Amino acid sequence: MADNTFKLKIISPERTFYEGEVIMFECRTTEGEIGILKNHIPLTAVLAPGVARIHETESVEKAALISGFVEILQDEVTVLAEIAEWPDEIDVKRAEEARIRAERRLMEKKSHTNLARASLALQRSIARIEAAKK
Repeated sequence: MADNTFKLKIISPERTFYEGEVIMFECRTTEGEIGILKNHIPLTAVLAPGVARIHETESVEKAALISGFVEILQDEVTVLAEIAEWPDEIDVKRAEEARIRAERRLMEKKSHTNLARASLALQRSIARIEAAKK
């Protein structure tokens, strides 16, 4: 184990999505993008839909994280994600269709449209599309 690594664990309701030693972890929170290195100040944050980047010793892995929480300790980070998907698990066509539907709902501005729900659907679809890009 290298001196600059810390333990990362990403858990979704269906599985332990990721568990290992990493150099850096990047994710999107409701307060903005955050990059985490070993010895980060302890913090708990709410995840926002986005692309997470897991920096391992030799590579960087991408994943879509949709909602949840991240708990940061000095040598350990735990993510409790509502949804966590690797790029090869994402149906890009379906995500693109969801993006189009959400954009259409937001542009219609009908009184019965739940704008917050449509906005969140748009963010989720964009996160999936971005994570699936090569």
